[in-house]
Amino acid sequence: MWGQPPQGNDINQEMIDITVEHLFGDIWSRPGLGLRDRSMLTVATLVVTGKEAQLKTHLKGALANGLTRDEIKEMMIHLAHYGGWPCAMTGLTIAKAVFDEADAEG
Repeated sequence: MWGQPPQGNDINQEMIDITVEHLFGDIWSRPGLGLRDRSMLTVATLVVTGKEAQLKTHLKGALANGLTRDEIKEMMIHLAHYGGWPCAMTGLTIAKAVFDEADAEG
């Protein structure tokens, strides 16, 4: 979908393979929602459930799938009211790091 395939190890490679084949191969390619909308839903879900380890990767994907930085910031403001201020602030912090990294890469 975007970037390089995740690199696993002897413990998690099977889980990564299943995720790539099913989630990204079957679910993300279903009709009805585009990649941009799926990215927005995924980022929102990761923010409000506190899944920080996965958020950075999905924020990069959201940008690649057409979400703008301003839209991501607005999502965090919206999520603060439905999911809680702490998770939205964490989301903003991670988003800023992703934006800064993208700027540094040019």
